[in-house]
Amino acid sequence: MAEQNKVNDPWKKPMPEELLRVAKNKGTEAPYTGKYLKEHADGTYHCAVCGNPIFDSKTKFDSGTGWPSFYQPINPDAVKYKEDNEMGMQRTEVTCGKCGAHLGHVFNDAVGQPTGKRYCINSVCLDLEKERA
Repeated sequence: MAEQNKVNDPWKKPMPEELLRVAKNKGTEAPYTGKYLKEHADGTYHCAVCGNPIFDSKTKFDSGTGWPSFYQPINPDAVKYKEDNEMGMQRTEVTCGKCGAHLGHVFNDAVGQPTGKRYCINSVCLDLEKERA
């Protein structure tokens, strides 16, 4: 049984160095560089590590912060939250609800959005499955 779990462990598959740096080691990509910052296609954003559905494109908005922003996850179990007091700031880390990959942070400053929340997410941690026309 343990051998089967090793095979199914998403962290055991080969992945780009940047994804490992951000998702596993809680890094961040440089602002305004992410592949999904200006993406406007309809679809579902999945965790790039394990494939878990995380965000619906309909909840994405331009926050002007340099990272893709969403106002809510696709469902309550899609993400988990951890207190993050590193770097002299009080923040809430957002991780994948399935594999625990670091995705970014959530802030309560999205004025004008339905939830008031801004999920500030690293593009490298996401894969977009576009809706078919």
